[in-house]
This record gives sequence, C-alpha cells and structure tokens, in this order.
Amino acid sequence: MAVKIRLQRHGKKNFAFFHIVVADSRSPRDGRFIEQIGTYNPNTDPATIVLKADRALAWLNVGAQPTLVARRILSYEGVLLRKHLQGGVAKGAITQEQADQKFDAWKAQRDAKINAKIEGISKAASEATKAAEAAEAKVNQARAEAIAKKKAEAEEAARAAAEAAAAEKAAQEAAAAEAEGAQAEPAEA
Repeated sequence: MAVKIRLQRHGKKNFAFFHIVVADSRSPRDGRFIEQIGTYNPNTDPATIVLKADRALAWLNVGAQPTLVARRILSYEGVLLRKHLQGGVAKGAITQEQADQKFDAWKAQRDAKINAKIEGISKAASEATKAAEAAEAKVNQARAEAIAKKKAEAEEAARAAAEAAAAEKAAQEAAAAEAEGAQAEPAEA
C-alpha cells in the first residue's frame, strides 16, 4: 500500500484552504485519510501553515511519499531538513547536538525572514495609505483653490456689476439732472 502525504481541499470557491493528510494513494483527493497532520491556508500573506512536524517526520521515516506541494510545505517547515540531519546522526557523521544546533540556526534564520516579510508588507501598506492620504489632500487642496478662484471671480463680477449699476445710476441721475436743466433753461429764456 503506497502512503502519500498530500493536501485535501476544503473551503469555498475561490477561497480554498487545505488539510495536510497522510492517505492511501488510491483513495480520492478529499476522501478517506489515515491521519491529518496539519493545515495550509494560502489566502493569508504570508501563507499560514500549521503542521505537526513530529508526526510528519514519523510518516516520512516509515516511507510515506509527499506530493510536490506537500514536499515544499514540509521543506518550508524544516521537516525534510530534520530528516536529513537525522540521517547524518544515524550514520555517525554528526552528533545529535550538532544536528540540533544546525536545525535551530536554520529555524532562527527562517523566522527572521518571515518576520522581515511581515514587517515589509505592513510597512508597504502604511506607505500606500500615506501616499493615498497625500494624494487626497492634494486633490482637496486643488478643489479648494478652484472653489476660492470661482468665489473670487463671482465677487469680482458682482463688484463690477455693482459698479456698472452705480455708474448707470449716476449716468441716469446726470441725464435726469441735465434734462431738468434743459427744461428749466427754456422757461428762463
């Protein structure tokens, strides 16, 4: 019986998450399995992986074959490195303490990379927010300037209209005064 470590699809359309299972290779993808050893959620950034590393290592040691994606997940979590280091310990090439030190150093380096990625994502998001706020402030300032310009033009037009009305009124008054003056002159003559 060929045993595989593979993914079982769950979730809904366009929003899948996966269970990492140990199953008989002849069983359906989402069907019967021997043991569930973790979950994988690619919808988060970075992807969320919860894995029982000791159980995965135990299944690898008894001959379970991971699929391509499962192999990448196991490698990302360090299960394959631990299996490799255990092989070195079994052959006598390194001691268990050296293997543990190498694994701990690798794990610290991987955790630093993950934290740097998370910080980079949050920093990029905050920078994008700041850029959007600056662009919005620029647009709002341009709108305020356009409104102020229209207001100034309207006030200037109103002032010009008032001056024209005052000039017209003065001209009418002058014309009326001249007409009165012209009517008063013939009476004196």
